[in-house]
Amino acid sequence: MAQTNVYSVKGDVAGKIDVPAAFETPYRPDLIKKAVLAAAANGRQPYGPGARSGMRHSVSTWGKGRGTARVQRIHDGSKATESPNNVSGRRAHPPVPEKNWSLKVNQKERVLARKSALAATGCAACVKARGHQFDDAVSFPIVVEDDVQDIKSTSEVYDLFEKIGIAYDVDRAKDGTKIRAGRGKMRNRKYRTPVSILLVVTEKEAPIIKGAANLPGVQVETVNSINAAVLAPGGDAGRLTVYTKSAIAKIGEWTQ
Repeated sequence: MAQTNVYSVKGDVAGKIDVPAAFETPYRPDLIKKAVLAAAANGRQPYGPGARSGMRHSVSTWGKGRGTARVQRIHDGSKATESPNNVSGRRAHPPVPEKNWSLKVNQKERVLARKSALAATGCAACVKARGHQFDDAVSFPIVVEDDVQDIKSTSEVYDLFEKIGIAYDVDRAKDGTKIRAGRGKMRNRKYRTPVSILLVVTEKEAPIIKGAANLPGVQVETVNSINAAVLAPGGDAGRLTVYTKSAIAKIGEWTQ
């Protein structure tokens, strides 16, 4: 069984740990992409106009014989409305809230996609191919002691990443933060930040969750909440991921 280093809070190697069998899952980019797209589709919110949108007018038609189009016009006026072919008319075929956006994924495929995305995080070549930056001396998968979960300040979290040799990726995400193109600038998502380090812990209320919140692109998840969409954002496997020692032990208990 393969082994990997366990890094302490000070960034030095504190020991070795066996790598769980889940990290030996074959790489299946097709299933990973399928699971991630399904998760995004299932999270979509239904949208569409009201039942009477564009039809709330007092209208009548002038009829024929007046040399004008026989369309619905505002009562006691000449402005045409309601008909789809008119300016200010209703939409002809608007989106309907009843549309079902969800996608189905077989349970075995979903489980295999999660394991395959997990295995990609333990492959240095896959992580580097995704665009992440780190020291070549870092051992994968990256495992740290459980004491890391007690770190409270953002600077201490960054110092830990720097000592391990993966702080370059946080700098990459910071330098890559750009103003979003399009209407999203008006909808409370003005900036787009590249995805950076994922930290997997076991405690839901771990202080490091708040400590890492201000680092650009960094995300903290519990081991029970990780899935293909978290491990492979956008369907691209090989996210730079840091696991706590107890999280690795939990992963070793996975039966599916």
